[in-house]
Amino acid sequence: MAERSVLVTGGTGGLGGAVVASFVDAGWRVVVPQRGARPGSDPADELVRVVADLADPADAARAVEVAAGEPAAPLRAVVNLVGGYASGGLVHETPVEEFERMLTLNLRPTYLATQAALPHLVAAGGGAVVCVSARAAVAPFPGAAGYVTAKAAVLAFANTVAVEYRSRNVRCNTVLPSVIDTPANRAAQPAADHSRWVTPAEIAPVIRFLASADSAPTSGATVPVYGRA
Repeated sequence: MAERSVLVTGGTGGLGGAVVASFVDAGWRVVVPQRGARPGSDPADELVRVVADLADPADAARAVEVAAGEPAAPLRAVVNLVGGYASGGLVHETPVEEFERMLTLNLRPTYLATQAALPHLVAAGGGAVVCVSARAAVAPFPGAAGYVTAKAAVLAFANTVAVEYRSRNVRCNTVLPSVIDTPANRAAQPAADHSRWVTPAEIAPVIRFLASADSAPTSGATVPVYGRA
């Protein structure tokens, strides 16, 4: 039986499947919020799915309660994978609604899930939060102001959590992928050299390490996971 739980937001996405599998294989109880039920799914005992919209504060809090609700496997980690990308024009060509949509998609679920989980992590004696930003947060490119700003905000938020909760034995670190080799990204960039992209299977062990006690001395780190891109 699992002795610790992790909440993985975005666990059904292109990166999420590899991250969830990595934690399950390592013996964690894994709680995965999803926007709707998946008929016919037959998850392993260690995998718990909960229907929740993580942009809604009440739903985010409920998902965290499920993750923290097994006394034999206290909540020890939160992995924030929810996010998305949209390109557009230059800043003066980008409607504020599109700019704000990127903030809502990339920052709001990370904030709400982390906010709800922090008291549980503290009460359990400590734990870890892992956030996913992007290389664009530190190396912007034109035509994606909303995405770049949102991912930079995720990085700033994670660093704030690291500072505010270090005395309470809660760590927070961030990984910065380049382009992740997913079917959706391949479809969007068919002419790119996909061999240079980083795969979900390469990122997942890094995230699991940052969530585990093996990385206990590490908080406030920004970890590049670029592959050869």
